[in-house]
Amino acid sequence: MEKEGVLYESLPGGRAVCNLCARRCNIPDAGIGFCGVRKNKNGKIYSTIYGKIAALNIDPIEKKPLFHFKPGARMLSIGTVGCNFNCQYCQNWDLSHEHKPIGEEIMPSKLIELALRYGVDGITYTYNEPTIFMEYALDAAKEAKKHKLFNTFVTNGYMTPESAELAAKHIDAMTVDFKGNASTGFARKYISVLSDDPIFETLNILKEKKVFIEITDLIVPKVGDSLEDAKKLITWIHDNLGPDIPIHFLRFYPAFKMQDFPETPAETLEKHHDLAKEIGMNYVYVGNIPGHDYENTYCPHCGALLIKRFIFDILEYNITDDLRCPKCGEKINIAIKPEIHNKHDIW
Repeated sequence: MEKEGVLYESLPGGRAVCNLCARRCNIPDAGIGFCGVRKNKNGKIYSTIYGKIAALNIDPIEKKPLFHFKPGARMLSIGTVGCNFNCQYCQNWDLSHEHKPIGEEIMPSKLIELALRYGVDGITYTYNEPTIFMEYALDAAKEAKKHKLFNTFVTNGYMTPESAELAAKHIDAMTVDFKGNASTGFARKYISVLSDDPIFETLNILKEKKVFIEITDLIVPKVGDSLEDAKKLITWIHDNLGPDIPIHFLRFYPAFKMQDFPETPAETLEKHHDLAKEIGMNYVYVGNIPGHDYENTYCPHCGALLIKRFIFDILEYNITDDLRCPKCGEKINIAIKPEIHNKHDIW
């Protein structure tokens, strides 16, 4: 169904500006925004995909990846169609590049019924960019909160300040995904955005509003694996968000229009990991390499193994009930699911 949008401005001549994402599309009457799912009807912006769920699964929260926000939690993950990016390597291109409403109609109240039926801990808005279906996400998030379920976004962070502040009122944690080490040249060529500046602005707002943040950076071989670019990004995160923000360097897999590119070598990801540690980040991970030691969480003070993982499974959990390292007492930046206190309670 269609629903009138939030955060838009009507202009003379029937035009309207959508103020959800940083593109701020100026859309003529009967036109569609860049994302393909926000339509101008007589000077008003409407979401064309409200309630149309194109993907729905139950996932571990570690898949988001959120390693420090309620580890071991089970999430009902949902997505729609459309996107405000144009990633040439998109893993979910069949959703992000689809602009016709597809999927089953699931209103927010029904979504929460499903969540309660399957005993999940929260809702994750993911698969495509949740900013573009903000109306549905917020309605569902409000309903979820009534039943003590938490809400998370997996987002590219390319929001307006107004949008980030609105989301922060209802979303508990966000994974913000950079592409290509925040290189402007990479972003223009492979994502179709002119600047990553709005993402940094979003992150500052999320920190101010106390939204739990984790960062991912997809390291694309040849064109998005510069250590110099990585140093700039990591330094910004360290200086503006703090050393305790978890950061994940993810292996690229060939997909969509970049199937002629190789997978990211493990050595490249390890160099990014080591650079982040040198700069002073406390929690640094390598993703999409099952069994790698850098999937695990270690105490930033004494190096003790705190959480041992294999892909998305938690194999060991060694953090005290008051969220400290059991060996040295270091306080660990983690938001723990209240009923989980040791590895035997997980899964």
